[in-house]
Amino acid sequence: MGSVRSHRYSIVSSEEDGMKLATIAVPNGYGNGNVNKVHGEHQHQSRFVRKDGHCNVHFINMSEKGQRYLADIFTTCVDIRWRWMLLIFCLSFLLSWLFFGLVFWLVALTYGDLENETQICVSNVDSFTAAFLFSVETQTTIGYGYRYVTEECPIAVFMVVFQSIVGCIIDAFIIGAVMAKMAKPKKRNETLVFSHYATVAMRDGKLCLMWRVGNLRKSHLVEAHVRAQLLKSRTTAEGEFIPLDQVDIDVGFDSGIDRIFLVSPITIVHEIDEDSPFYEMSKQELETSEFEIVVILEGMVEATAMTTQCRSSYVASEILWGYRFEPVLFEEKNYYKVDYSRFDNTYEVPSTPQCSARELAERRSNTSSLRNSFCYENEVALEKVEMEEELEEEGNREMRSVEVDALEDRISDAGSDEEHNLDSLPLESRPLTAESEI
Repeated sequence: MGSVRSHRYSIVSSEEDGMKLATIAVPNGYGNGNVNKVHGEHQHQSRFVRKDGHCNVHFINMSEKGQRYLADIFTTCVDIRWRWMLLIFCLSFLLSWLFFGLVFWLVALTYGDLENETQICVSNVDSFTAAFLFSVETQTTIGYGYRYVTEECPIAVFMVVFQSIVGCIIDAFIIGAVMAKMAKPKKRNETLVFSHYATVAMRDGKLCLMWRVGNLRKSHLVEAHVRAQLLKSRTTAEGEFIPLDQVDIDVGFDSGIDRIFLVSPITIVHEIDEDSPFYEMSKQELETSEFEIVVILEGMVEATAMTTQCRSSYVASEILWGYRFEPVLFEEKNYYKVDYSRFDNTYEVPSTPQCSARELAERRSNTSSLRNSFCYENEVALEKVEMEEELEEEGNREMRSVEVDALEDRISDAGSDEEHNLDSLPLESRPLTAESEI
């Protein structure tokens, strides 16, 4: 099998090519030593999305926050931390046991079961501890058989039925919230990784922005697709300041290239064309700009069929101009091998233009126009030469025809003179012509 790429995002190479690239890059895995120096001078920029995918946003001055969160208590229980979830889990059962234990103790106190040896409502409940144990046995359906409700107290029978219903509701809510929290695909993001740096280099004759994504598990991410957005402050024509304006970055949504088959690490490519927000940005402008690129990977977890989203971001200092990623997928005899030690490694491409994509396109258009004008001038000169040659040939033909006509006239005149001379001679003096000559 060859190393031909069938997909724009796929990279398959041999071990030998990988070793060649490994000799180019230094051991730190990020090209030459000037990378950290160039980007280290850039001032610190606050992130909207951290490298681990968490949004660096804090909400303040929210009115009725508690009421709004309690109105959606199930989502609140699913979103809170596990420590608080376990606390709610334990308190929900303990408080319900204590509440119904108190109710049964009050019923026993009302009917005098605490003072009499024979209980009317609940047998063998003569203290609060006994009432609490009876509440636990009723709600958990343990039923040891020592404490039970008699038929002579309807209020106790009603409370037993009511506690059983409330216990089922609590079980359904708490267990459902715990299961939903356990089944959340949020931890699946721990095995979905983005490259630490993004790169800018030429690909298929175009200047492209590239970053790499990988899946550390063998289980697939179904319907995986990628998205990217540029976050940058700007001022409108009316003078309005927008602190974080969000602009979509095209990674092949219209053509369907944004949908990927994430089995091995894939390099995501954004072509810097006329519709790209980086069309007029050169390397020098990149080093002084302040923006953030938020990259998103979405898909369904194969085991649970739940949608997961993995996020990361790149600031201007994390974009390497003139670098490419080293190959990580190598072809063996009967299988393909992925080397994740090369996942973040890059190597320098000195031939990468330092200008913007717009300037590069203008240079190419000027070069093509010069070539076209040069070809047009050559065609005009060639046509002129051909016309001159045709005119010269016509003149030569006319001269030859005149010469031929003059020669024919001379020959005809000479023949007529000779006949006239023969006619003037006497018969016996005329030359005899042999028959063979005739």
